[in-house]
This record gives sequence, structure tokens and C-alpha cells, in this order.
Amino acid sequence: MGYSTILDILASIVMGGILLNTVLQLSDSAAEKTYNYSGELSLQQNLATVAQVIEYDFRKMGYCAHWQNFPDPSKAIAEADSSSIKFYTDYDNDGDIDSIRYYLGSPSELLSTPNPRDRLLYRVINNQPVNEVNLGITQFYLIYFDALGDTVHPPIANPGIISSYEINIRVESVYAYDEKYSSAYWRQIRLVARNLKNR
Repeated sequence: MGYSTILDILASIVMGGILLNTVLQLSDSAAEKTYNYSGELSLQQNLATVAQVIEYDFRKMGYCAHWQNFPDPSKAIAEADSSSIKFYTDYDNDGDIDSIRYYLGSPSELLSTPNPRDRLLYRVINNQPVNEVNLGITQFYLIYFDALGDTVHPPIANPGIISSYEINIRVESVYAYDEKYSSAYWRQIRLVARNLKNR
């Protein structure tokens, strides 16, 4: 009787350990899925917000409520690089020409976040204070095309030849789960501002 009781107790301990391990793994898996899904939802919302603002600004490139104030749309883009652009538009629809500049900051500016790749995306309107977008942006990359659809490679000495562009943005979660960062990507292929065609 004593020997079989010990075997029963050992078998119960082994089975209990297996069940406990299974429950802990399921709990960890559920926590990871919940964290990732809520993080991905937040990423998608952040990306959609940034994309709407950028797309709105870029589509107004070369626009002016009083077109006589902006007679040459080929001068709409002042500077263009792979991760920065400065262009002119009538931002507030008052007939005056405004400048908008987007550029990506350095990863060293965001040492307060755990993600080593996230950066600030800067949006500067005229000479107003800088607007920073910190939504886990890890990439803001621009590709430019001329009127024939050929790629224009930076450095671009004559931004007037740009007739369309591609915008690429990647965002990652600021906090990782098990050292893994969720990410989302948005690409606008061949975006053309209407006013750039008025040449």
C-alpha cells in the first residue's frame, strides 16, 4: 500500500506540473496576443493619422487661393531629399504663400523610449514653432519621379523637375513584448499634386 501511494502522489505531481505549465503558457500566449493586437490597433490608428495629415499637405503642394500669387508651379518644391522635403502652398487658404517642411529627426533624440529605432517626424509651417510627431515613426522615406516617370535621385539640384513622388512611412510600437516590436507600413505610390501639373 505504501509503495503504490507514493507512485500515485508522484504521478499526481507530474500531471499537476504539466497542467500548470500548460495553463501558464496559455496565459502568456493570451497576454502576448492581447498586447500585440491592442498595440497593432494603436499603430494602425497612429499611422492613419500621420498619413492623412501628410497626404493632405502634399496634395496642396503648389496651391494658392489666388493663383496669380503663385504663377510658376515648377517652383512649388524648394528642397527635396530622401527623408526631408520643403514645399510651398497656401496652407490656410488666405491667398498668401506658406512653406511646409517635413524632415525626420535622429534616433538619438528619443532616448526616453525603449525602441532604439523610433524618431521624431518634424512638420514646420513657415517660421512657426516646430510640430513634432512622435508616434513610433521609424521610417519616413521619399522617392521622386520626373514627368517621364523616371526616378530622380537625391541630391536634387533642380526640384522643379519633380512631378510625382512616393511616400513611405513605417511605425513601430514604442514598447516591445518579449523584445519584439509590432510594426505597420504605409506607402503612397505616385502621389501627384494637381498644381504640379499646371506647368
